[in-house]
Amino acid sequence: MTLPSAIRSVHARRVWDSRGRPTVEAEVALHDGSAGSAIVPAGASKGTREALELRDGGDRFGGLDVQCAVAHVNGEIARAVQGLAADDQATLDARLVALDGTPTKARLGANATLAVSMAAAHAAAAAHGVPLYQYLGGADAALLPMPQIQIFGGGAHAGRRVDIQDFMVVCPGAGSFAQALEWTAEVYRHAGLLMRARGALVGVADEGGWWPAFDTNEMALEALVSAIERAGFVPGEQVAIALDIAASDFGRGGRYTLGLERRELDSDGLIELLLRWCERFPIASIEDPLGEDDAPGFTRFTAAVGHRLQVVGDDFLVSSAALVGEAAAAGAANAVLLKPNQRGTLTETLQCWDAARALGYAGIVSARSGETEDTTIVHLAIGWQAGQLKVGSFARGERMAKWNEALRIEERLGARARFAGAAVFGRNGARPPV
Repeated sequence: MTLPSAIRSVHARRVWDSRGRPTVEAEVALHDGSAGSAIVPAGASKGTREALELRDGGDRFGGLDVQCAVAHVNGEIARAVQGLAADDQATLDARLVALDGTPTKARLGANATLAVSMAAAHAAAAAHGVPLYQYLGGADAALLPMPQIQIFGGGAHAGRRVDIQDFMVVCPGAGSFAQALEWTAEVYRHAGLLMRARGALVGVADEGGWWPAFDTNEMALEALVSAIERAGFVPGEQVAIALDIAASDFGRGGRYTLGLERRELDSDGLIELLLRWCERFPIASIEDPLGEDDAPGFTRFTAAVGHRLQVVGDDFLVSSAALVGEAAAAGAANAVLLKPNQRGTLTETLQCWDAARALGYAGIVSARSGETEDTTIVHLAIGWQAGQLKVGSFARGERMAKWNEALRIEERLGARARFAGAAVFGRNGARPPV
């Protein structure tokens, strides 16, 4: 007897991401007529221990075509998962992992496996007649995440015009997700006005943040504080700063080159610089302050500020439960970025979040710089009760699709909706004790 939730068919196609590059979309249809689809994003700044996308190579689209990954989904993967229950995510994803047979999804491609993993989750939610966030989290799925929203782009997202990758804001003083977006909209608008007043070229980086036109990295922080104030908010109390240093992009072996300022620092020098910034500016969260190969530096930085700031591992942890365990044992970081395409299945990403929670780490579900209109990560953030969501800036359709989806969910939840808000950072922007 065929279960209603059993997978009847899987189909993939090549679609296009926010950079105009190929990516994979998968559709999963069930025997009861339910269906789900999902599109996989791609990152520019990547950890070396991430699961691997499968790209075609050669000259076509700079070697970035995904026809091989699409063919894997339509052939080998479709045959392997046909008949499996879509609402048994762990078994489905285990089949995908075993089918690939490599530690990094190098054979089939993480873009192929994740597309099917996410599409199956959407199909299962449809079969159960509920939105994905509710299917994942049940009645408890009512916590709206604190948004981390980029105001100035940098690093790999802006032609390395400045060294730091993301200059973001969070809104610990906001009372709802909707209000956090309202406040951020004003900060974003005033940041743009400030850049125009300075005669800077006004454009946007990969994730929609304003294109940086600064002589030093610190000038960007000063401009961000000014934008918060001009928008009418109290820095550090109502609106605070979150940074993604993405130090692996400009450092190796404990040596870091700040190209904008033409200077080189060792681990202690970079830590000292960041600590000065933490004293001068209302910073609540710092992601990848040291390189992925600099675990001792990560530990020293966390020991210095981890009691009052969120120290996030992205390239350092690549959504890996095993790496989170190692980091916790060493006292490195206190939060993990959760990017499903760093692992290649939803189950492996959730395993990382479960391990992180058990160790007292905070979690941030995150988009990638090459994004699409897909809104799966919004549902993951709410269904998994991660408490934080990082999508990019407050511009460009692939970003706004996700912010707007969270707004709709908050409205549908009504009185049941809770906003992570001050519970994440505290009213003064500080990290509450775990």
